[in-house]
Amino acid sequence: MVNLDDKQLRQLQLIELEMLLEVDRICRKYQIKYVITGGTLLGAVRHKGFIPWDDDADVALLRDEYERFKIACKTDLDTSRFYFQDAWETEGYRWSYGKIRRKDTLYMRENQEHMPYEQGISIDIFPIDAIPENYIVRLFDTFHCFCIRKFLWSEVGRIDEKNFIKRAAYKLMSYVPRKKILDHYYRLIQKRKREKSLKVRTVLMPLSLKKGFGRLREWYAESAEYEFEGHKLYGTKEYDAFLKYVYGDYMEIPPVEKRKIHPASKIIL
Repeated sequence: MVNLDDKQLRQLQLIELEMLLEVDRICRKYQIKYVITGGTLLGAVRHKGFIPWDDDADVALLRDEYERFKIACKTDLDTSRFYFQDAWETEGYRWSYGKIRRKDTLYMRENQEHMPYEQGISIDIFPIDAIPENYIVRLFDTFHCFCIRKFLWSEVGRIDEKNFIKRAAYKLMSYVPRKKILDHYYRLIQKRKREKSLKVRTVLMPLSLKKGFGRLREWYAESAEYEFEGHKLYGTKEYDAFLKYVYGDYMEIPPVEKRKIHPASKIIL
C-alpha cells in the first residue's frame, strides 16, 4: 500500500478541491441542486475544509438532478482537466455511482489494477433514489439491492476477498454479464423515479436496520452554503441532524488509529 506523507496528502486534497469546484461551477450554471456529503460535509462544518487526514471527497444529488448533471457534463465539463465516469458512460465500470476524475493523475486502488478503465484521482458523485415507504417492503428491497451491488462488485471481490468461500462465490458471480446486471439495475432506477418517498439513499448502498435503511429526502433537497477551503460549496441545510445521524458526536476528533485512508497500490499526483 502507498503511504502518503502530509505534503502528498495535501496535494491530493487540492486536486480533489479542483473537481469539487468544477461540480459547483456546472451546478450553479444550470441551477442543479447538489450537496457535499459524508466526510466532506463534516470537514466543512468542523474544519472549514478537508478533514486533515481525509483522502476523498463526496457529492450527492437526487436522481433527477444527477441525470441533469450528467447531461451538463457532456457539454460543460472542462475536459482538458477532467473526465466523468459511471456504469453507463464507462466500459467495465462496476460502481453504482459516478466519479469525476483528474486527467494525468493516477489513484490505483488495491486489487483493482485489472479493472479496464482509467483510474485518475477522483471524487464520488452519488445519485440518491427513493426507497419503499413500507418498512417490510423496504427490508426485502434492501436485500435485493445488496445482491445487485455484490454482483457488480464481484469482478473486484474475486481478487480482493480474503475468505476462500466468499472469493469463490464472487468468482462465480463475476461470470454474469455486466450488461445483464446493469439492465436489471436500470429497470430498478426507472421504477424509483416514479416514487417520491420521504426516505432515500444511493440505491445499491443499503443502510443498516438501525438507520431505517435510508435517509431523509429533505437532507438532499434543501441546501445552504458552507465555507470549504476558502470557497463556498453547498451542503444540506440540516447539517446538524445529518451529521449526528451519520457520525453521532461529530465534533469529537477521532483517535489516530481510527483515521482510515483508502488503500492504493500506486498514486501519481
